Amino acid sequence: MAVEELQSIIKRCQVLKEQDFKEEDFSLFQLAGQKCIDDGHIDQLLEIIQDEKNKVIIKNMGWNLVGPVVQHLLCNKEDNRRKDYFLMLDLLVKLCNPKELLLGLLELIEEPSGKQIFEIILLLLQPLQTVIQKLHNNKAYSVGLTLSTLWSQLSLLPVPYSKEQIQTDDYGLCQCCTALIEFTKPFVEEVVSDKENSAENEKLKDELLKFCFKSLKYPLLTAQFSEQSEETENDPLKSFASEIIGFLSAIGHPFPKMIFNHGRKKKIWNYLEFEEEEDKQLSDSMASLAYLVFVQGISINQLPMVLSPLFLLQFNMTHIEVFLQRTEESVSSKGLDLLENGLLRLEDNSLLHQYLEIKSFLTVPQGLVRVMTLCPIETLRKKGLAMLQLFINKLDSQGKYTLFRCLLNTSNHSGVEAFIIQNIKNQVDMSLKRTDNNKWFTGPQLISLLDLVLFLPEGAETDLLQNSDRIMASLNLLRYLVIKDNENDNQTGLWTELGKIENNFLKPLHTGLNMSKAHYEAEIKNSQENNQEIPKSKDLCSVTVGGEEIPNMPPEMQLKVLHSALFTFDLIESVLARVEELIEIKTKSTSEEHTGIK
Repeated sequence: MAVEELQSIIKRCQVLKEQDFKEEDFSLFQLAGQKCIDDGHIDQLLEIIQDEKNKVIIKNMGWNLVGPVVQHLLCNKEDNRRKDYFLMLDLLVKLCNPKELLLGLLELIEEPSGKQIFEIILLLLQPLQTVIQKLHNNKAYSVGLTLSTLWSQLSLLPVPYSKEQIQTDDYGLCQCCTALIEFTKPFVEEVVSDKENSAENEKLKDELLKFCFKSLKYPLLTAQFSEQSEETENDPLKSFASEIIGFLSAIGHPFPKMIFNHGRKKKIWNYLEFEEEEDKQLSDSMASLAYLVFVQGISINQLPMVLSPLFLLQFNMTHIEVFLQRTEESVSSKGLDLLENGLLRLEDNSLLHQYLEIKSFLTVPQGLVRVMTLCPIETLRKKGLAMLQLFINKLDSQGKYTLFRCLLNTSNHSGVEAFIIQNIKNQVDMSLKRTDNNKWFTGPQLISLLDLVLFLPEGAETDLLQNSDRIMASLNLLRYLVIKDNENDNQTGLWTELGKIENNFLKPLHTGLNMSKAHYEAEIKNSQENNQEIPKSKDLCSVTVGGEEIPNMPPEMQLKVLHSALFTFDLIESVLARVEELIEIKTKSTSEEHTGIK
């Protein structure tokens, strides 16, 4: 019945001219054709499509059958007649109006969600390529529209993170990336082979350039790659990255030209869209490109060999900043790798302090602090700490001094401040051992730095438990200075400022310790009394410490937390007592020397 109905519609349309086809004819043809497909009349339908007398009808109306054919292929993967449906799809692509067919195919690609996205993309990439190559007018627009549609759908798929996820490729992203390269290659070759650089060719080049930038941002910005030493063929995303960078070079935008011009006042882009979007969109793409080249080593042989390590580091700091501003672990880890790659090329103490006048040279260390303190992955936190230490090691003395001041003022984290104070101690130690005087970590400059270290932010009322790391590091630094610097030499300037240090740091610390210990001892006593009153109770309880309530926990755990706090205060107190003892010994010894001289 469906076949007879379709044949009746075709017979009526055969006598009409192309321009006389009505909307009703299109609708009736589509309904009858779909019913033939649903009922399995594939042989009769193939015969109708291939009949030369129906050529004009199929050219104008046949594209309406593509949707039903594609849906059948997607939903009936075990059908033993799939090859006949593929033949029908090929015939429709060959015979139908390419403009209408292109729009129809793109609509089909936009419909699915989830895992169906990659299935329909893999199915329709080859037909799309064939249709576009049949379009002679506005080909660049068609390529751009297609690539944009494909990218928009692909960007809905999750990027595989581990090797296992890449191998299983559950959402088909890796397969799509490989297929997308094959889809794009003929259009890249077309640009390359056009020696006249026609206006249409320039437009096509622009569309391909946009696609490359989008690909650098997704999936390549968040994708994890195998080690540089491993074969690219075993990593489909790395292979995709290599092909994208190859496309850029082929269409006249080799990456050295792009990345070294990115961010300059004079743009290399001739396109208004890129001018407007550069700061918002291209920074991620350029950072991704820099990582692929310098860390993964893709096409790194294109770089001029004369570029100095300092130049490369300065160039990459902007990209490292972009990576570290993102919260995704897969992205921030690339910032750490790119920074390590640049720093390892430098000699220690060779990074001049003037570089810290460049914004990114201060924002990157602050980004490292964010990774160290906020990243949920321990390995990345440790890597962030190691990179901050490596960055410090590369700075000259004035650079170290400047960075220490900056981080002490901005980190707002006791552990980070303790780390910086330990570095200050190391620099003072090296300065005292050197024959030539290092003014940045001795004398007035050091005293100015110690003003940021040897003080309590809120005096005696400072939360000593929260600031315990910083306080212990500060006491250890002070103990070191008292031991290493004699009052007569006073190389560090400590002995001149001792009175201020006692008033701003030691005395408030004494008071704060007494207050804190009394408070915690009272809490322990209260907790023990409550336990004695209800010895068998296993209910959760809460304790208020320093104005904040400790989360509900069993009484035994509460007591353990309170005793741990007391232990911390005892530890601080013991170091404080030792520092004061050393100060007394040193000042007494100096006084006796002066008396003996007299």
